[in-house]
Amino acid sequence: MYLSYAFVFGRIACNFVSTNCFMEELKKAVDLKKELDSLRPIDAETEAIIMQKFRLDWNYHSNHLEGNTLTYGETKALLLFNITAQGKPLKDHIEVTGHNEAINWVLDMVKGDRPLTENFIRQIHTLLLKKPYEVDAITPEGKPTKKKVHVGEYKKTPNHVKTVTGEIFRFATPEETPAKMTDLLNWYNEKIEDEDVNPILLAAEFHYKFIRIHPFDDGNGRTARIIMNFVLMKYGFPPTIIKTQDKENYFAALRLADAGNIEAFIHYITQNLVHSLELMIAGAKGENIEEEDDIEKEVALLKSKFETVNENKYITKNNSITRKIILELLFPLSKKIFSNQEKLFTSFYEESRLIYTIDSRTVNNLFVDDKLHEGSNYTIEHYFSYLKIIGFERSFVTYLKLSLKRSSYELNINTSNGYEYEINIPYGEFLIKTQTDFIIRELANNHRNFIEKIVKLKENSKK
Repeated sequence: MYLSYAFVFGRIACNFVSTNCFMEELKKAVDLKKELDSLRPIDAETEAIIMQKFRLDWNYHSNHLEGNTLTYGETKALLLFNITAQGKPLKDHIEVTGHNEAINWVLDMVKGDRPLTENFIRQIHTLLLKKPYEVDAITPEGKPTKKKVHVGEYKKTPNHVKTVTGEIFRFATPEETPAKMTDLLNWYNEKIEDEDVNPILLAAEFHYKFIRIHPFDDGNGRTARIIMNFVLMKYGFPPTIIKTQDKENYFAALRLADAGNIEAFIHYITQNLVHSLELMIAGAKGENIEEEDDIEKEVALLKSKFETVNENKYITKNNSITRKIILELLFPLSKKIFSNQEKLFTSFYEESRLIYTIDSRTVNNLFVDDKLHEGSNYTIEHYFSYLKIIGFERSFVTYLKLSLKRSSYELNINTSNGYEYEINIPYGEFLIKTQTDFIIRELANNHRNFIEKIVKLKENSKK
């Protein structure tokens, strides 16, 4: 039966609070609501900031209570910036975006004074889950199986649960569900006709009655919390957020209600509503509404953004990395460049040679007995010496320089004829083929231009 103030105040609220404590909590919520009303209307921008915090907290906590793995930061990054969390299941992202759509839809319905109906509830469920999917289940015989979750439709198969004691807790059967949901909505519509109805009691009891039916194959908890907040917001209250870190107390209160002590659950909801009221009042007064754990949430969001902009694994310089870059990038690239240059231009010069330099020290090779010379700057110079034109015995030099930074390496390629190409690359990445081909082609053109210029100078000197 529905609980009036007198009924609640005349009984023990729960096993761990006194009647006076319960009465005080309800009175505190009512008094805070009056204070909030005195501050209305709230500036539109201020109210938007407050409601954004409620919406983000609501999305994160309600989904996380049901096993969603997105962190607060990942949830915020997804909803505000459409940034997906790397390595997290697609289903978890769909749950969060679906839940957010359902919240936004309900917020619009509150403004439009939409009545609560079965179709309304099915619409919430459809927005939440989006499309049918399969979940693991257990047969009545205790064997594992798969169960299809229907979206926006009442359950097709039983969804009983096993309690911590091993007993089976039975919700309404699929056959009973339509009638029980009709009864629930009739009960609700009777109560809202009463001018003295207490919205806190109404919303909390509706939540419990809904959970007791468990009308859908999945998503019942999230749907119940959305409807509870719809009722509260219709009466001008802010939404109640059940925090994931308080999960055990939430479920314990539900178990007490299952055992016949629904006052315990109502008291629990009231406590959380008081917190939401205090938060909204502080925001309406222009005070800081950050909570103690908000900095942790912001750092989590920063981490999500950090990982997005820093897509490559952060690797610092070490001997293994240095060796890999020299063997797999510097040597192969220099070989391709110099082979191409020699094939094209060797006949124009008296000789060509390579010079290896490490941090301005000339060495015979970068490796000695397969051991890498340590350094931060490695240069390979390719000299074409003494162009075979009398009076114009010029040289052409290609410099291929590798500079090893802390978390990336810089590749600088230039020539004595003014060509320069520079690129900075994170450790773990290499040049792609199109880049290599571009460099080889540009160097060849630069070298050809150098020789053509000398040839023209020689031609002009004969005139």
